Amino acid sequence: MSRIGKKPITIPKGVTIKVDGAAVEVKGPKGQLKQSLPPGVTAVVEDGTLVTKKISDDRELDKFHGLARSLVNNAVLGVTDGWKRELDIVGVGYRAEMKGQQVHLALGYSHPVVFDIPKGIDVVIDKQTHLTVTGVDRQLVGQVAANLRRLRKPDPYQQKGVRYTGEVLKKKAGKTGA
Repeated sequence: MSRIGKKPITIPKGVTIKVDGAAVEVKGPKGQLKQSLPPGVTAVVEDGTLVTKKISDDRELDKFHGLARSLVNNAVLGVTDGWKRELDIVGVGYRAEMKGQQVHLALGYSHPVVFDIPKGIDVVIDKQTHLTVTGVDRQLVGQVAANLRRLRKPDPYQQKGVRYTGEVLKKKAGKTGA
């Protein structure tokens, strides 16, 4: 049995949920999302809560049951509060600036790196070295932050690159003379 899948999702005020077949449409103050459900799982709105249910008692559906509940819960939290990822740019001469719907980054290459911001994502740059990626869709926010980080991965030895705020870089163990 999926413990996560059994938990009901409380629907906050100002959020409307419409279940149509294999998808759940969530509308809230920050926007709207349409989340498709995995096969074998349905969603039902009961008494101000949303409950995900399996179609049959097949044990193979347990993993999809918990997944469906987590995806819909992330959508509900996204349209009420939104999601945020913060990145730091570390290095001499490394910086970022906004130009329209693009982020222009100087990351030590011979040319500036231009990153197009997808629709539904907001990027705010503080002090040229701190980026905040915000949006309604948790998966999209995480993917955009990962794509920005991939432009210059953090180097644990020189301490340069684009890293998540608070990320600790691990160095490999050195050789011992034993």
